[in-house]
Amino acid sequence: MGKKLAILTKGIIKENPVLVLLLGTCPTLATTSSVLNGLGMGVSATAVLICSNIVISLLRNIIPDKVRIPCYIVVIAGFVTVVQLLLQAFVPSLYASLGLFIPLIVVNCIILGRAEMFASKNNPFDSALDGIGMGIGFTLALGCMGAIREFFGAGTLFGAKILVGHIEQMGIFNLAPGGFFVFAILIAAVNYFTKDKSKLNRQFGCADCHMSAVCGQQEAGKEAK
Repeated sequence: MGKKLAILTKGIIKENPVLVLLLGTCPTLATTSSVLNGLGMGVSATAVLICSNIVISLLRNIIPDKVRIPCYIVVIAGFVTVVQLLLQAFVPSLYASLGLFIPLIVVNCIILGRAEMFASKNNPFDSALDGIGMGIGFTLALGCMGAIREFFGAGTLFGAKILVGHIEQMGIFNLAPGGFFVFAILIAAVNYFTKDKSKLNRQFGCADCHMSAVCGQQEAGKEAK
């Protein structure tokens, strides 16, 4: 049970595909101008990730090793087409906002990476858990970025006016520089709160320094004098 839980949760923070592994940067920056766009992109990619992981895991012993990447792309492209048609039919406004980035899920590094590194080596249930965990991490990262950029850039949150009429909005958050800035801040925050502080302290201590022996000899020489 503990192993299953670890597979499910590792993609949320410890191995977050966006903020730790730095995968899928292009859609992350391009679709997070608002919360709804970010969440829509995250949920779409999550659906494709889970389904493709399961199918690739089921076919892992059938797919020839030499053509595994083209086979993965065909499977992923099939599910992307289904998601694209569903969005176009039921959420046309979101489909129009995301535009080209929906079909580009086919070559998303996160989905291809999990297919190659996990689904092709594990059973369908574990692959589904991995897809869910990575998808949740991806969606949370995009939703958080979208919320920050929308709040400061447009003064709204989920379309509701928050700062409008009270504080002038900072339009840079709606542009590429604002996206990079928020992205960098979130990466720095995740690194700060998840790094091993004790390891950092040992790293900068004298015991782990390759010059400690030389320094010790110099100190001994000074005391002898």
